[in-house]
Amino acid sequence: MASILQNGNREQGSITTAAGVQGRQGRTEADKGLAAHRSDRASRIIGSNEGMNTKDNETRKRGDKDIAGQGIVFSPIGIIRSEHQEAGRTPIQPIYARDCPGRVELFPQFAEGLRDLAGFSHLYLLYHFDRATPARLRVKPFLQDVERGVFATRAPCRPNSIGLSIVELIAVEGLVLHLNGVDILDRTPLLDIKPYTARFDRIALTRNGWQDEVDDATAGRLGRRAYDTEPH
Repeated sequence: MASILQNGNREQGSITTAAGVQGRQGRTEADKGLAAHRSDRASRIIGSNEGMNTKDNETRKRGDKDIAGQGIVFSPIGIIRSEHQEAGRTPIQPIYARDCPGRVELFPQFAEGLRDLAGFSHLYLLYHFDRATPARLRVKPFLQDVERGVFATRAPCRPNSIGLSIVELIAVEGLVLHLNGVDILDRTPLLDIKPYTARFDRIALTRNGWQDEVDDATAGRLGRRAYDTEPH
């Protein structure tokens, strides 16, 4: 009987091992297929972009110089209020600020723009990093002690000091939007509000660059910064 059981276990182990190998091979083939698809798609898009660049090239270059030399002026549409008074004690992203309430105080001349906004659960806030340090093109992000290009990070010291946060909309009362998940310093100038829409904005499969090197526990700890060290 023992011999039969041992043989059976070996056979079962062989079946399990074979299934595991087949599963890994299947995943490998699928990964190769996905990589090939991405490569083909990238080649088509790059080719289309290069085609655009050859059209009326001199006119395009003159236009690019005009755009590069012009200034762009934005005026705030309101003020963002929060409990955060110091950057070092402010969580770095809304996901690490889920217990941080706040509000938008919209200026009266923009009141009509709030129509129908209450039907959305989450909002994009675009705002001015008015207390950011001078712009740098290479930075060490909050989650990793490795120098990165600023455009591969969410660092506030950007060439154009524009911030972006997805926050939860709790309620709309007149000109006031009550929010949760606010990772923004108090009295930050608000530039724009856009609704978050799953149909447009949710992306199931993504590549996350260097952020994939940071485990969730480390990201959660560093993402809170010094928020938990002081009473609120």
